Amino acid sequence: MHISGRGISRGKAKGKLLVSPAPISFLSGVDPKTGVIVEKGHPLQGTSITGTVLAFPYGKGSTVGSYVLYALSRNGHAPAAIVNTEAEAIIATGAIIGGIPMIDRTSVPLIKLKEGVSVTVDGDTGTMEYDGELSEA
Repeated sequence: MHISGRGISRGKAKGKLLVSPAPISFLSGVDPKTGVIVEKGHPLQGTSITGTVLAFPYGKGSTVGSYVLYALSRNGHAPAAIVNTEAEAIIATGAIIGGIPMIDRTSVPLIKLKEGVSVTVDGDTGTMEYDGELSEA
């Protein structure tokens, strides 16, 4: 299934979809050495984002979160790509400096995407190829 959106950070990447219903703070919410979400009470607490296509509504927290995304990339623990409902400056900057393809404003709401489905994100064209069925949520 072809899903259109808006390209934020250039590049193309494939991976298994990891969907968060909650925003993510990369500063103190994600361990830059392991790629594990450590924010207490977060729905994905204890989950590794390494190599996934990480879909979440938007980022939250300090501008230092951009550098955490960059550190994740340098340490080999970044997501393969990022999909947001609405990109904001912290996550967009981190994706760009970290070389992580990113799109937002997808034609299908993130809540309808199923975790674990194989997807390809193309930040150059602002599209995502989704190889599965949509959720009824």
